[in-house]
Amino acid sequence: MVERVLIPLDGSKVGEAALPVVEKLIVKLLPGTKVEVTILGVITQMRHWVVVGEASAPISYTEEELNSIEQRVISYLDRTSEALRSQGVAVNTRVVAGNAAEEILKVAGEINADMIAMSTHGRSGLSRLAFGSVTDKVLRGAGMPVLMVRAPAGTDNA
Repeated sequence: MVERVLIPLDGSKVGEAALPVVEKLIVKLLPGTKVEVTILGVITQMRHWVVVGEASAPISYTEEELNSIEQRVISYLDRTSEALRSQGVAVNTRVVAGNAAEEILKVAGEINADMIAMSTHGRSGLSRLAFGSVTDKVLRGAGMPVLMVRAPAGTDNA
């Protein structure tokens, strides 16, 4: 039996908090089980703002700029998944563009994930209202277990 785990990453140290937890689960709780992990990066900004004097306008990224962004995300996903690979875990990386929560749920269905493991930023109050919660949207929309890992205190978004 193959266990499939989806781990979405957002490029932050907070977002990476789920990685060591999944590694421990695989190594200690599932020894001998074939586990396939998909590390997902979602490109959510398809345009940037150009400011000239006091005016600003949204400009869509060119195909070349999007390709460059995608290559940086792939490189990041490869680097951050190295610890899992060193434990003999089969790791796939995938980059998609769109709404983060929607794309996470879509990919989870496409790969037939048994579990989604993701970090939570732990926002509450006005901050959560202003930024929304991707984790909350995934938790409510997923048809499989979602492992939510709170990042350790003092972890920044860098």
